[in-house]
Amino acid sequence: MPTVNVDESMIALARELRDEMQQFLNEYSFGMREIETKLEILRDDFSHQHSYNPIEHLSSRLKGVESILEKVQRRGIQPNFTAIREGITDIAGVRVTCSFVNDAYRLFELLVGQDDIGLIAVKDYIAEPKSNGYKSLHAIITVPVFLPRGTVRVPVEVQFRTIAMDFWASLEHKIYYKYDKQVPQQLLDELREAALTASDLDERMERLHRQIRGSEEPVPAPQQMTSRGTHEA
Repeated sequence: MPTVNVDESMIALARELRDEMQQFLNEYSFGMREIETKLEILRDDFSHQHSYNPIEHLSSRLKGVESILEKVQRRGIQPNFTAIREGITDIAGVRVTCSFVNDAYRLFELLVGQDDIGLIAVKDYIAEPKSNGYKSLHAIITVPVFLPRGTVRVPVEVQFRTIAMDFWASLEHKIYYKYDKQVPQQLLDELREAALTASDLDERMERLHRQIRGSEEPVPAPQQMTSRGTHEA
């Protein structure tokens, strides 16, 4: 019986797993880029048609292996790629920062209205903010990625928010990181007050914007969108 070199076989297995994980993450990276391209096209066409840019900033992020594995363990997901794909839908994320709430809803409808986009779930934290004051429109969508081995539908989480909402969320994240999630109650109260101030600013700026540009096309009511499904971030 031939002797098996354990070290070499373990190295080969590690390389195989590494290559499979890289292929898995590449699919999400490609899907994320597809969504970014779609949003850039919407932005450029809207700017050309209306002389107005509804997107202030686009950003994206791909979860790292450690973050994915931590979520697998926390949620009790089977450690295989099929189960991970079904159980974790925010591996790839795109954030769309807009000037106004109106733009966030409009861009959401324009994106999910495209023929090749599938909508898995949507949670409207703008209409129904979290208890800490967090506001954003979250959507889990799927986009086809065309690869030599076939087409893969990749889930991507897209968050739509205003500049004020993004500023607040960034500050909240820094505070929770500094205090290792054990934030003093006084700061939590001030954060909620700041969220109300940011919301008031959004409303005022929206009114000013409409006065300057005139009436805009109607925005879908939040309840129409939340009825499509919910997703807890």
